[in-house]
Amino acid sequence: MKIKKNDIVKIIKGKDNGKQGKVIKVMPAANRVVVEGLNLVIKNVRAKRSGDKGQRIQFPAAMDVCKVMLVCPHCNRATRVGYSVFNNAETGKKQKARLCKKCHEIIA
Repeated sequence: MKIKKNDIVKIIKGKDNGKQGKVIKVMPAANRVVVEGLNLVIKNVRAKRSGDKGQRIQFPAAMDVCKVMLVCPHCNRATRVGYSVFNNAETGKKQKARLCKKCHEIIA
């Protein structure tokens, strides 16, 4: 999966189209992500004891990863993600890193 936790993403489809948020949870098996403060749904919760009142809880729901696009931290634009393999100068081993398709910078 090309999107990781703590990435900034832009919503490209749905009710929050055009908004940006931080990824708080990634579910690679289901191909879904949860974005902080976006795709909010309301859940009605019953009262636990008699005499208490029920509540309406608002929380961010998971959304399909095809509906979000990574925002590059260098050029601040929504971009596709590629990969590149390069030699690490410190260890001398090959490393795989995410790459912005617009500005060709490595995304940490």
